[in-house]
Amino acid sequence: MTLIAIILATLASGIGSVWLAAWLLRSGLGGGSGSVGPQHLLSLAAGALLATAFMHLLPEAFESQAGAQDLFATLLVGVVFFFMLEKAELWHHGHEHGDAQAGHGHDHGHGHVHHPSEVAGGARLGGWTVLTGDSVHCFGDGVLIASAFVADMRLGLIAAASVLAHEVPHHMGDLVVMLNSSTNRNMALIKVSLAGAVTALGGLAGYFLLEQLHDWLPYFLVVASSSFVYVALADLIPQLQKRLSARETAVQIAMLLTGMAVVTLVSSLAHGGH
Repeated sequence: MTLIAIILATLASGIGSVWLAAWLLRSGLGGGSGSVGPQHLLSLAAGALLATAFMHLLPEAFESQAGAQDLFATLLVGVVFFFMLEKAELWHHGHEHGDAQAGHGHDHGHGHVHHPSEVAGGARLGGWTVLTGDSVHCFGDGVLIASAFVADMRLGLIAAASVLAHEVPHHMGDLVVMLNSSTNRNMALIKVSLAGAVTALGGLAGYFLLEQLHDWLPYFLVVASSSFVYVALADLIPQLQKRLSARETAVQIAMLLTGMAVVTLVSSLAHGGH
């Protein structure tokens, strides 16, 4: 009975939070023809990812018994890992693009060929980095939910509801990153939903390996944090560093702060629920 409850709760919180985030974006924030444009959504996503890392995941990791030096080392290794992951993807993408150019025989003597796929290259790679970190984060959430259910069924339900609540603004940021690299909304939703489904895998692992995995939870949280920090600072914010009017700059900053505020508020309420 407990195992079934864990599976249902982790699926509901992991995938349900993605679908709720998609619905909120589509109904209130996702329309490109409205007052909230792509640049504003990028600002919102950057704020949400940074707040998720600095106001939720890292504090929770440092509240554990793990040593601060080990956690900071994990954060550093995580940032370097995601930097190398993007380098590998860039090299692979550039190699394929170079072969395609050679096959068509177009050589204009320039060191760089402007191609539509390259314009969104950084955003696309950032999307994969977000999905990797999101999967790690969701796995950790699943372990947390499983541990709560093993302790008490009611506590498990509260934990699942809390995870669903604080994941919604974060998944809104994920979906914006994915949509920034592709106009296929359904594919973006499927990819982020699959990352959310990893919550169920964490729940299963937590149920069967709770004692062993519990000590690793702080490191899961820090690795997830490193991916969100890297994507926000290396992929999203550089796209926002454009010369804008004073009004556009103010709106951009307001959306960044809004993303931070929403995640911080929801995380505080979720912890209050515990």
